[in-house]
Amino acid sequence: MHPIRKKRLTIVLFLLVGLGIAVALTTYALRQNINLFYDPSQISAGEAPVDVRIRAGGMVEEGSVVRDPDSLTVEFRVTDFNASVPVEYTGILPDLFAEGQGVVAMGRLDNYGRFVADQVLAKHDENYMPPEVADALEKASKGQNKASESAKTVSY
Repeated sequence: MHPIRKKRLTIVLFLLVGLGIAVALTTYALRQNINLFYDPSQISAGEAPVDVRIRAGGMVEEGSVVRDPDSLTVEFRVTDFNASVPVEYTGILPDLFAEGQGVVAMGRLDNYGRFVADQVLAKHDENYMPPEVADALEKASKGQNKASESAKTVSY
């Protein structure tokens, strides 16, 4: 092989190896920071990963908010009207947090099926609902409609 060709080939190989390492490191860093959204039906079905930071959202179930009088710990249930997931949060909740309102919580699912949140986001006015929550509730209502229609069509 000609010495100039050998030098060019070596340079190209080093560039390719460097580019491959850069892409691998970038992919690894992005994978560590991604927060996937799961609705309560998916979490109840076991589709959500355990001990991985995720977002969960839905409506705060009526009558489910329990506050610890000695600390800032609050337990509540998030529902999409098909399933509900218990959520535990320690901290100050947003002012707009209330039962029957939309919420998105960020945190981790523990081994017992409880979502341990480290951040809770509430809607900001009476017309807004996070897109993920709206989609999850719409999908859940379509599932209920299909189930009720199939139950109506079956006659004995």
